Amino acid sequence: MPTQPPTIRKAGPDDLEAVYQMISALSNKTFDREDFSQVYTRNISSPDCFYCIAELEHKAIGFISLHIQQLLHHCGPVGEIQEFYIDPDYRGKGLGKLLMNEIKSYATAQGVKSLEVASNKRREENVAVYERLGFQLSHNKFTR
Repeated sequence: MPTQPPTIRKAGPDDLEAVYQMISALSNKTFDREDFSQVYTRNISSPDCFYCIAELEHKAIGFISLHIQQLLHHCGPVGEIQEFYIDPDYRGKGLGKLLMNEIKSYATAQGVKSLEVASNKRREENVAVYERLGFQLSHNKFTR
C-alpha cells in the first residue's frame, strides 16, 4: 500500500457509481442501473444497513456491506456481511482487515450478537480470507 493509509468511511449517495462498479466486478455481471440505484439509495438510508468505502487518494478501492436483522434463534440482532470487495491492486495488503474492523465496531455499537458472511462456492479462496479475519466455516447456505 502507498505510504498514505486509506480512509475508511461510511458510504453515501455520492458513492453510488463507485459501488456499482465494485459490485459489478465482484459479481462479474452488469446490473440494471436503475434497479441498483433504487436498492442502494434505500439501503444507505436504512438503520439496518451499513456500507463502508475504503478510499485512497479520492479513489474507492474497497467496499463492505453489513445488513442487520433480528433473528429468533439468536434472540436478537445478527449482522450479515453481504458484499465485500477489494480492488485487485490492493488485495493482500491489509485493506480487508481495515474494512472488517470498521464493520465489527459498528456491529458492536448496534448490539449485534454475531456476524455472518456467505461466499459463493466458486470463490474458494475466500474461505482462507474469512478464516484469517476470524470467521469459522460452520454452516451451509442453500439458495433457489
